[in-house]
Amino acid sequence: TPVQIKEFGAVNKVDFSPVPPYNYAVTASSRIHIYGRYSQEPIKTFSRFKDAAYCATYRDDGNLLVAGSEEGSIRLFDISGRAPLRQFEGHTKPVHVVGFLFDKYRVFSGGDDYSSNLWDIPNATEIVSYSEHTDYVRCGCASKVNADVFITGSYDHTVKLFDARTKSSVMTIEHGQPVESVLLFPSGGLLVSAGGRYVKVWDVLKGGQLLVSLKNHHKTVTCLCLNSSGQRLLSGSLDRHVKIYSTTSYKVVHSFNYATSILSLALS
Repeated sequence: TPVQIKEFGAVNKVDFSPVPPYNYAVTASSRIHIYGRYSQEPIKTFSRFKDAAYCATYRDDGNLLVAGSEEGSIRLFDISGRAPLRQFEGHTKPVHVVGFLFDKYRVFSGGDDYSSNLWDIPNATEIVSYSEHTDYVRCGCASKVNADVFITGSYDHTVKLFDARTKSSVMTIEHGQPVESVLLFPSGGLLVSAGGRYVKVWDVLKGGQLLVSLKNHHKTVTCLCLNSSGQRLLSGSLDRHVKIYSTTSYKVVHSFNYATSILSLALS
């Protein structure tokens, strides 16, 4: 039976630590709670936010956590500490999406100021800011193959692929609806975007060619995740359903339903 934990506000992100004991960070309201596998109470809380916190995400080594905020600053935490190690200032509006590049020394972010930014952790400085989206940037992910590549999705209906070595995006994909979630397959060759009622799979190596368009939800799809083998794709939606697809056939192989809308989804 599922364990249910009550948070103080809507949960905008759940992220599992990639290293044992595989704790998970839950971002809700102005706090980030870290839960252990069996604890139904937080084993740690980061609460140094004036307003809402967003998108707390672990680094690949499980030592650092980065989070965006309603006031536009980005905070970097050491899992063993409490006060932020670094604070990145530059966005002028809320930052709903943050993550680490594969090299572990840079952070990407997307803001409601329409910009997609890169930050240097050691020097706590902004490396580059791309102002190509024309609406809120609400999702993003980094390549697990190339440390210079990251992707952001926006309410302007586009997904943009950026390479830190270039001054502008290297690929733009038209999703057709406001983009709520994006992910890259571990190989880096396939990209999945979600927005409106659609989940779409694109071939990055063929210049962003649409491979498949899935319309299995009745309302907006808010979140995506892959299992560790890459054989299952999961999508969560405001229609209260989580669908599980086989990534060989893109058929729905299982579906869960919940009492309320799904905003975030994570797999250990």
